[in-house]
Amino acid sequence: MLSKLTLTIDQSIIEKAKDFAQKKNKSVSRIVEEYLRNISVGNERFVIPDTMKAPITDNLVGMFKDDGKDYKIQLEEALSEKYL
Repeated sequence: MLSKLTLTIDQSIIEKAKDFAQKKNKSVSRIVEEYLRNISVGNERFVIPDTMKAPITDNLVGMFKDDGKDYKIQLEEALSEKYL
C-alpha cells in the first residue's frame, strides 16, 4: 500500500534530486523509497549515487578478494605480482 509522505527539504536539493532522478529514469519518490528500504533493513551497503562517488575509489573496488587475509598482506602480494 502506498502512502504520501511530506518532507521539508531545501529547494536547491530538490532541484538536484529531480535532475538526478531524471538521469536515472526514476522518480524522486522511487529513489527515496529504495534508500529508506535499504537502510530500514539494516543494509548499510546501499548504493551510493554516482554523483557522490570519487573516481579513485571506483578503481579500487574489487581489487582484493576477501579471503580472510589481512589487507596489508593482500596488498604486498598484489604489488609483488605486479612488479616482480
